[in-house]
Amino acid sequence: MLKVFDVRQIFTAGMVLFAVIDIIGSIPIIIDLRKKLGHIQSEKASVVAGIIMVVFLFVGKEILNLIGIDVNSFAVAGSFILFFLALEMILGISLYKDDAPETASIVPLAFPLIAGAGTLTSLVSLQAEYEMANIIVAIFINIIFVYLVLKSSAKIEKVLGSQGISVIRKIFGVILLAIAVKLFAENIQSLFS
Repeated sequence: MLKVFDVRQIFTAGMVLFAVIDIIGSIPIIIDLRKKLGHIQSEKASVVAGIIMVVFLFVGKEILNLIGIDVNSFAVAGSFILFFLALEMILGISLYKDDAPETASIVPLAFPLIAGAGTLTSLVSLQAEYEMANIIVAIFINIIFVYLVLKSSAKIEKVLGSQGISVIRKIFGVILLAIAVKLFAENIQSLFS
């Protein structure tokens, strides 16, 4: 069982999820929600997002099989989503915009802000490359980090400032772009072989 856990896989999967969830980049949204509504349910949002991600990790592949899509095809599609998310982060543009949430409950925070389409696509894409146990550990680590950020978003904003948050977004955007290219290259070969 110990051979299943690979620190490199956990780190890489964790970095992919961290970049896609982009909780640091979401701090302005979180702060805005806190100002409008006074309270954010950090614990509940984190737990529900974690449950959504783990459940999708297990049943996402079966859902794809049910509709006749293999994991490699989904991984290639996921690489495109990661690519465009990375472009948004690097260039500071918005290619896709959701309507502003009306309440700071589970719905806008847990889904789609934390466990959104990009995160769920990434989870299924990661299955093509990494062991399930390592992805679960990466999810758990990210959920802990998400909780800490949600709980202390106002303090983080004061420490980093808007320039610091912008720099972090761009750094993770470049990392995410490189991961998208690697994911595409590795899975496109499987489709044609």
